Amino acid sequence: MAKNFLPVTSEEIRSRGWESPDFVIVSGDAYVDHPSFGVAIIGRLLEAQGFKVGIIAQPDWKNVEQFKRLGRPALGFLITGGNIDSMVNHYTVAKKKRKADAYSPGGQTGLRPDRATIVYAHKAREAFPGVPVILGGIEASLRRLAHYDYWDNRVRRSILLDSKADLLIYGMGEKAVIEIAEALQSGINIKDITYVRGTVYRTQNLPDPEDTVVLPTFEKISSNKKLFAESFMVQQQNTEAISAKILAEPYEHGYVVQNPPSEPLAGDQLDMIYRLPFARTYHPVYEKAGGVPAISEVKFSLVSSRGCFGGCSFCSLHYHQGKAVQTRSIEALEEEARQMVDDPDFRGYIHDVGGPTANFRLRACRKQEKQGPCTDRQCLFPEPCPNLEVDHSNYLELLRRLRKLEGVQKVFVRSGIRHDYLILDRDDTFFEELCAHHVSGQLKVAPEHVSPRVLEKMGKPDRGIYLKFKKKYKTLNEKYGKNQFLVPYYMSGHPGSDLDAAIELASFIRKHEHMPEQVQDFYPTPGTLSTCMYYTELDPRTMEDVYVPKTPHEKAMQRALIQFRNPKNYRLVREALIKAGREDLIGYGRRCLLRPRSESKEPGKKLKKKTGKSK
Repeated sequence: MAKNFLPVTSEEIRSRGWESPDFVIVSGDAYVDHPSFGVAIIGRLLEAQGFKVGIIAQPDWKNVEQFKRLGRPALGFLITGGNIDSMVNHYTVAKKKRKADAYSPGGQTGLRPDRATIVYAHKAREAFPGVPVILGGIEASLRRLAHYDYWDNRVRRSILLDSKADLLIYGMGEKAVIEIAEALQSGINIKDITYVRGTVYRTQNLPDPEDTVVLPTFEKISSNKKLFAESFMVQQQNTEAISAKILAEPYEHGYVVQNPPSEPLAGDQLDMIYRLPFARTYHPVYEKAGGVPAISEVKFSLVSSRGCFGGCSFCSLHYHQGKAVQTRSIEALEEEARQMVDDPDFRGYIHDVGGPTANFRLRACRKQEKQGPCTDRQCLFPEPCPNLEVDHSNYLELLRRLRKLEGVQKVFVRSGIRHDYLILDRDDTFFEELCAHHVSGQLKVAPEHVSPRVLEKMGKPDRGIYLKFKKKYKTLNEKYGKNQFLVPYYMSGHPGSDLDAAIELASFIRKHEHMPEQVQDFYPTPGTLSTCMYYTELDPRTMEDVYVPKTPHEKAMQRALIQFRNPKNYRLVREALIKAGREDLIGYGRRCLLRPRSESKEPGKKLKKKTGKSK
């Protein structure tokens, strides 16, 4: 028996003296007992509340016996696709199979099915009919209502219907799962648990009309893009616990009802969760396969916060975690860091101290404490809100105390920071200490683009903000004698970006940057404003038309333009420049992106051998 892990075999169940578990968690990921993995948090939290929990990780979904191996759960199955949506896990934005899976032993692929949450839910029902089936995790959360599915290129129903599950927990599910577990333990039927915040359920009857917003029917939004966009905006405006209303989505035979989100966790509640007795590594059963790669980046990292008020259009954090930042105490983070120091594999380096956005440690403004985040405006875009409080003092104090701990040599900030937020801080102390102590050679920032019309669709600031930040970063590094680089992330193919915008970005990179090593193609995943734009070709905020690059070839050209210096991209970049009427950028001038090249010298071209014969 692996004493420090939740049971994963029937032998481990019996060794604990259990006849059967209360809950069986079925996951698309390998079992890693670390607080960066949702299965570990939910399992340990239920255990701390006195419930018996077993784990079935990456079962063979073609064999129903795999779902019976821990016995019949007394209270229910908890189903998750894993830390990442299973379709994103399996496929690139070009819809090609990925070559590795960081959440599987040895990085092996093929250990979970496509649409894992749906498949597992059906198999759990087949294994033990009558046992409640409850969905959770990112895949369920972002697909909780009707959504555009990039891989099918159509609007799909709520995953609750396709999985035939009883209940769905969305967002960060700690409060909801405990309330549901206690209700089931008290004898309440799963069909009567319709009152828990942060859940979605099926019903034949519409909830109280006074407290409920009725969305357009699935039949209408699946055939009318304008109605889809309108419905999406209503959902986006009801993601905050204080202000959200009940949403009801009508289907042919009833409704899918979304309750308001769970209340954000207070600091002491977060601290309690992260103090649970995690083994902080993968289960020993994976040792022969080389372990689980996903643990490498997080094993010696600290999660300091949840939630993000950044408001990027292409990010699903708003839809999943909300805008309200929830922060762990400095004392709890120090305590966790001391545990790291005691680990025999620790080499003195804390790899990261962050969250969705590393330098968001406080709520955006005091108003949020009582009224919640605004539903009709953003904190940083298009201009910083007058109520925004820019304060890095708490984060700075945390970093200072961590780097003073015995056994800690360096504390790095590797998760992305919001450069537009940092540059607003009139006190340079944090920026200076960031450069002096907390950059591991490279600092990641995400300007994403430079074209005003693309940035507006992305919800990102003007390029001038980034250039101001870049200049200051360089000055501070020179002050401290540091040879540290800025790693800007740029995105190709985002809604609003045509070839002219892509060329504008390439020209900016030629003037201001080295060639980016990594380019992120826009990936239309469920739950984001940008995905709604991609599908509808409308901006749901204004209902204005949006240009969307959709053909693989145009997306390839836009991607190639960002890396125009790469010889492999020569043909695509040349084609894009000619198509856009920008031959002026092909030449020897300082503004040019390409130098003329004879056809015989193009990559991939083979010269014809002379035969000596004349025609």
